[in-house]
Amino acid sequence: MIETELKFLPKNDGWRSQATRHVTIRQGYFTRAEDYNVRVRIVDGKSAKLTIKSRKLESGISRYEFEYPIPLEDAETMMAEFCRGRVVEKTRHYVDFAGHRWEVDEFFGANEGLVVAEIELESVDETFEKPDWAGEDVTADSRYGNQNLADKPYCDWKR
Repeated sequence: MIETELKFLPKNDGWRSQATRHVTIRQGYFTRAEDYNVRVRIVDGKSAKLTIKSRKLESGISRYEFEYPIPLEDAETMMAEFCRGRVVEKTRHYVDFAGHRWEVDEFFGANEGLVVAEIELESVDETFEKPDWAGEDVTADSRYGNQNLADKPYCDWKR
């Protein structure tokens, strides 16, 4: 499966009143590889998935993504044994706007204070309406990738 997504920094909290659902996510990253990453994700402490993502394809906004449900107990063990502190924690808020679902991630822990909004598209040339609260496009800035946030958290960035 190919995932095509864009990332934006919200300009304000206008998205909060539009959020329809929220989940708490804890995801850990296995040892870094050059062409792909492997992560384990636990949602609301109730379900878990193992995900493999390739590096970005030529479009710069798409990549291969394979995701599989796994037992929660296995996920907890993988997080402890294989991720070794390379963990990102966030609350994901779902916002429906102009026919698209936006996911607004509000980070905590070592990434406290960072908020990133993502929109997933069907193709690289799909058009969409950007909400008023969506600001700077940071899709091309690798610092905002979750694996990079696990390696170099927001609290360590020079501002």
